[in-house]
Amino acid sequence: MRHLKTGRKLGRSSAHRKALFRNLVTALIMRERIRTTLAKAKEMRSKFEKTITLGKKGTLHARRLAARTVIQKDALQKLFGPLSERYADRKGGYTRIIKIGNRRGDDAPMAFIELVDREEKQAETQPVKAKEAKKPAASEKKTEAKKAPDKTKETPAKAKTKSEEEKK
Repeated sequence: MRHLKTGRKLGRSSAHRKALFRNLVTALIMRERIRTTLAKAKEMRSKFEKTITLGKKGTLHARRLAARTVIQKDALQKLFGPLSERYADRKGGYTRIIKIGNRRGDDAPMAFIELVDREEKQAETQPVKAKEAKKPAASEKKTEAKKAPDKTKETPAKAKTKSEEEKK
């Protein structure tokens, strides 16, 4: 019987599971939205909510406890800085899970887990514009490459005429 045993095992050893959730919590703090399986998102939600609560306390002891879970120093600073200020008035429910369908390879249910009240970053839209800007540049390179062989064809002919003129 499985009475009073909480948590999903996710087919991993305890150390692997702990490392997985540390990585997921850190990634969610840094990016504020990540894509993962539904089971991982549901399991990670409680760990992340506890970490945000530690960030809101702001004490040295809370920082050291949060440092057990959060791997990167800049993520820890973000947790105790902007995130703790953003969620100072909220008593819980810092995340939302959005189901996005099943993964193509193994049909695993996938989901986005994101912070509530997160700021939409323009950086997410900038790479799309950057790619569009690169496309015309690539086409220009192709046209230049096409023009270059034409010029090389003319240069040997000119070289021959110069050598012929020198002979005369």
